[in-house]
Amino acid sequence: MSKKILIAGESWTSFTTHVKGVDTFRTSLYQEGVSYLQSALEKAGYEVHYVPNHTAQDNLPFTTEEFAQYAAVILSDIGSNTLLLPTATFTQSQRRPNRCNSIRDYVLSGGALLMVGGYMSFTGVDGTARYGSTSIADVLPVTCLPVDDRREHPEGVTAKVVKAGHPLVKGISGEWPFLLGYNKTAAKPGSEVVVEIDGDPLIAAGDFGKGRAGIFASDCSPHWAPPEFVNWQYYDAVWANMLGYIIK
Repeated sequence: MSKKILIAGESWTSFTTHVKGVDTFRTSLYQEGVSYLQSALEKAGYEVHYVPNHTAQDNLPFTTEEFAQYAAVILSDIGSNTLLLPTATFTQSQRRPNRCNSIRDYVLSGGALLMVGGYMSFTGVDGTARYGSTSIADVLPVTCLPVDDRREHPEGVTAKVVKAGHPLVKGISGEWPFLLGYNKTAAKPGSEVVVEIDGDPLIAAGDFGKGRAGIFASDCSPHWAPPEFVNWQYYDAVWANMLGYIIK
């Protein structure tokens, strides 16, 4: 039986105002960036359950026991407010389990967590994602910055493997394609930083309780991950290696 993976995030809606002389009109556009990551995991034999941002507020599991049905939980470009403010709490002042606590306890009990970078990952744009202020910070192999942690590199920046032979880079050789940005973090003592980008952790992992957590500090899709990266011959291997390592 294939292992089930939960991916939360990787979607957005754009609302645009068009101005044509004295006339204006508005359009909206819904998009998802999960396809590259989901395809890589399915090729590796995993069963993927995807919950986009606009439904995650109410459709993600709440309890540690509910998260435990998954071999791994992936948070990708989804801010902590979406986890912490279900509709019943935000609009009706009703109590609900704290999902950040539940995910932390899921990892400590033997689960696997992967955080993928983006504007709503780690600390995020303008500090909005703010995972460093949640209990999920207890089970990340890196420390989140207290300020906007984005490092934008329109010129492109290339990752460097610093632990060759590690399972996280198994079967990957040669120079990595450029990326256009990432979330800057600081490695925790005892964590394994396997790939760096501009001297900061790009791929890292650590053990917490009975479980393990990993991070990929850049994006799994555009804009930080350009076509050169998502179409790279080793793109699928990056994610297969990551899940294979963090799932105990």
